[in-house]
Amino acid sequence: MPLKAELHCHIEGAAAPELVIRQAQKYGKDVSPYIQDGSFVWHDFTSFLKAYDFAADLFRSEDDYARLSEHYLTSLARDGAIYSEVFTSPDHAMKAGLSPQAYTDALGEGMARAKAKTGIEGRMIVTGVRHVGLESIEAAARFAARCGHPLVTGFGVAGDERHGDMEDYVRAFEIAREAGLGITVHAGEFGGWESVQAALDHIRPSRIGHGVRAIENPDLVKRIAAEGVVLECCPGSNIALKVFGSFGEHPFPALRDAGCKVTLNSDDPPYFWTTLKHEYDIAAEHFGMSDKDLTAVTRTAIEAAFVDKKTKAQLLARLNGGQR
Repeated sequence: MPLKAELHCHIEGAAAPELVIRQAQKYGKDVSPYIQDGSFVWHDFTSFLKAYDFAADLFRSEDDYARLSEHYLTSLARDGAIYSEVFTSPDHAMKAGLSPQAYTDALGEGMARAKAKTGIEGRMIVTGVRHVGLESIEAAARFAARCGHPLVTGFGVAGDERHGDMEDYVRAFEIAREAGLGITVHAGEFGGWESVQAALDHIRPSRIGHGVRAIENPDLVKRIAAEGVVLECCPGSNIALKVFGSFGEHPFPALRDAGCKVTLNSDDPPYFWTTLKHEYDIAAEHFGMSDKDLTAVTRTAIEAAFVDKKTKAQLLARLNGGQR
């Protein structure tokens, strides 16, 4: 089984149904509209967001968030992952009544516990949300730049791609870049190839979250390959949300064949009935990738990780040695 690494996962969206059920019992909430037979239920993007918000609302205290990150990273390690980056949301923290600092510290505590148990290395990417608004995105960037948490190493923007324009976010990304944070931005999921081009033109990220709609423009695919921008691909999520009709239509193999740097990620795993391990299985089954190919995908992810040189070297040594 190849070792794995993940660059694209929203921590609130990583809460497994059994953990959400336990949290619902703690806070006296009824999960039945959103979880049935141990699985999340939704039928379109709007109902997915409702289920997501319901579950996210059940994480309210520092203890809750530490439990969440520990639970997720431990499960990843069990499936052979040696590295995990998660998107964190200051907006979720404030909605839960916590300061972004307390929330971040709690998630970091859970990551430290998971590392002590399993050896998995974890980092956080502070994320602004497009449909919450520009002001909150700039506030998230300022928080990321000054929070000083050793595990906060990146900044990104996620959320509904139909809100706002890439050029609106230039200032937020400059704040993060000046602080030495890694830069990633969601584009080319529900937005077409134009959203990927706008991200490259205005934000100059080293990585793009999703980016798969770039396939609609051959010149853009060539540019991504030439610039070495890494795509955080999430095939299971794309099929669940009907960005593509089937794995046979998914552009992952075509992007890879065109020389783009591609990685495999789970996005919001339980909502899309997937795991990081399942994404690697999808690539083997539907994209014809060998264990050697999959190890190369993990290497791409580690090389693109927002992590210091020493840790990166240690992770690559583990990968090359095949150590768990």
